[in-house]
Amino acid sequence: MTRVQQLLFGVASPYFGHPYFVTGHALYAAIARRVDAVTRRSIAVSHGVFVPCAYGSPVDGAVSVRPGSKLGDSLPAVEAYADLFLYRDAAHRWVSASRPRDATNTHPLQQYRDRVAFADAALFSRPADTEGAARRVSWAVHCYVHADDDVSDAVLPISEDVLDGLRVGGGRNYGFGELSLLDSQVIALEDLDYSRLHAADEHRVELVTPYVTASEFPGADSQSVPWWWDVAGRAATGGLRRRATRLVKGEDVYDVETIDHGQTVPYAGSDPVATARNGVTRVGTHSRYGFGELRVRPAGTDRVPERGEGRAGGDA
Repeated sequence: MTRVQQLLFGVASPYFGHPYFVTGHALYAAIARRVDAVTRRSIAVSHGVFVPCAYGSPVDGAVSVRPGSKLGDSLPAVEAYADLFLYRDAAHRWVSASRPRDATNTHPLQQYRDRVAFADAALFSRPADTEGAARRVSWAVHCYVHADDDVSDAVLPISEDVLDGLRVGGGRNYGFGELSLLDSQVIALEDLDYSRLHAADEHRVELVTPYVTASEFPGADSQSVPWWWDVAGRAATGGLRRRATRLVKGEDVYDVETIDHGQTVPYAGSDPVATARNGVTRVGTHSRYGFGELRVRPAGTDRVPERGEGRAGGDA
């Protein structure tokens, strides 16, 4: 039985760090300082995705969201595989269309001398005839933890006392990057509903977090593109988008080459449900630190329903 502990943290102070997410390595290091040796050796932590605490609307193919309900400050129930990714899609298309969606989903920046931080909340001015001068949208971070199967029952769930008050990113000694635990729940991947994947004849793989191909980190193996990614047709459009990043451990900085997140490729494997479960616990080098998270989708489902298939074909 593969169990994952979903975690939702409130961003309690401005954050100096990666512009797209809080890396799993940063979250792992923050948790590892507070747990025993067995837990430290066995846990793996996903990247943390920023989530606005805003009002939401139903999303096709994802968790059922009651119109007018506020999301981002608690974890919805997870019954189907797609429910796992409600907060993992960085576009957060569940944000209500009655609100300024683009602005709500844009993390505001704050300047501190020569450094730029992500603010812990966004303020929106209200019309003069309404109560209050501004509306405040706070931010949260969604991630999850899993452990080796042989110790999972003993390790998970990690105590709320351990998780509350973590600090990540730069400037931690000056009060930056504080996270307050908002919600936690443990889910067994085998208990989820995978009927939409079973019903589809063709599937696509979405890279939720970067997939590492090469790393200077000691002991890391180079990885080729997985055989079950059908990338033969990508050559005409320049192939897969790649990005160089870094992994920091103490005072040491290691260069990492990745296939960038946010891309989709046709699935060429024979067991999409098994691939879907493995994608949650991640594949490839540095999977322990959040890299290599994948989502499997039915091929006929566009990630952006309002976008015409002829414009981008679901690959942009």
